[in-house]
Amino acid sequence: MLQVSYIRDNREKVLERLAVKNFKQPELVDEIIELDNSRRQTQNRLDNISAEANSAAKQIGELMRNGKKDEAEAIKAKTGAWKEEIKTLGDALNTLENDLNQKLVLLPNLPHASVPKGLTPEDNEVVLENGAKPNLPADALPHWELAAKYNLIDFELGVKITGAGFPVYKNKGAKLQRALINYFIDEAEKAGYKEVSVPLMVNEASGFGTSQLPDKEGQMYFVGLDNLYLIPTAEVPVTNLYRDVILKADELPIRNCGHTPCFRREAGSYGAHVRGLNRLHQFDKVEIVTIAHPDESYDILEKMSTHVQGLLQKLGLPYRVLRLCGGDMGFGSALTYDMETWSAAQQRWLEVSSVSNFETFQSNRLKLRFRNAEGKTQLAHTLNGSALALPRIVATLLENNQTDKGIKIPEVLVPYTRFEWID
Repeated sequence: MLQVSYIRDNREKVLERLAVKNFKQPELVDEIIELDNSRRQTQNRLDNISAEANSAAKQIGELMRNGKKDEAEAIKAKTGAWKEEIKTLGDALNTLENDLNQKLVLLPNLPHASVPKGLTPEDNEVVLENGAKPNLPADALPHWELAAKYNLIDFELGVKITGAGFPVYKNKGAKLQRALINYFIDEAEKAGYKEVSVPLMVNEASGFGTSQLPDKEGQMYFVGLDNLYLIPTAEVPVTNLYRDVILKADELPIRNCGHTPCFRREAGSYGAHVRGLNRLHQFDKVEIVTIAHPDESYDILEKMSTHVQGLLQKLGLPYRVLRLCGGDMGFGSALTYDMETWSAAQQRWLEVSSVSNFETFQSNRLKLRFRNAEGKTQLAHTLNGSALALPRIVATLLENNQTDKGIKIPEVLVPYTRFEWID
């Protein structure tokens, strides 16, 4: 959530940056400023009257002690009006603060200066491309056919048990999943991230803290009886570990990693581009989360991107890095890099990771602060990234490594799978 003081002091810049994100309600900025002005005026009036009332109470006590009862009663007669006005102003202040917060949560984060303008994924900027695309024979199979051929994944059985988008992994397919999870966690720990195991359901406060609510409630599974949400990503519970926390500056950066299943309704996702593992309602992901000092967060973002790229390089997957344009960015992100691997059988790029800096947008909602060198509290920056999401990694590993003999397992995974081939 943007800070009101920043919006008030930087109105033109806020409008300019929101335009890069193609925000359709710029009038909200002036509405927020107007509400904030009313809130501050009401607060000042309330403070002044409260000060008068407190001063009068002291006077009354002093006069009574000095036997000046008539003077004390004259002042006391005024206090009833003050009390009534204090109540009226307090109610008005609560209403203004609620109205202000209702509008503030509708504003997305401001994009970083490096974010390109654009409306669609086609406007994203290609930062780099790494690795040679494999040349497969004309009869190469897409991953869903390979999964059936080698009895790795049963999509129809998942439909029977739950519905479309909930596959059942079997045999070496299940072992490959587990191997990737363990490998990604081990690599994250080598990079300095500490593993945590977190709940798979969160409350409304947690969803609000990381800006899934009220923006994305339609994309999350809701457990109505208990008012809980199935997590769309481990980012939500891991970042919320630090909600309402004041850290010491020397504790930063804090790095966590964790594996969880992720649950996404993905409403409106249909067509050939979501076939097989390309888009699921439940999938596994290893997430990396960093709580950072504002002066260091963009250097850390680059390091997080490098870490994800290192995983792709070790797996032998060709990939590219995109800087997302304003129109393709998430609601809370200030800057996002997407990593995509090349699917040789499908002949297209598949997103496998997003790494984002949220600056103070999440920490303002979370009340996540640190005490700086002057001893004052300051909002921290939050960052997260997929390192990595499994479905499309599995898809490209199966497709790109298919041979006449079978599917070759990348060397770095063999200690985890304990087999070199799927055949």
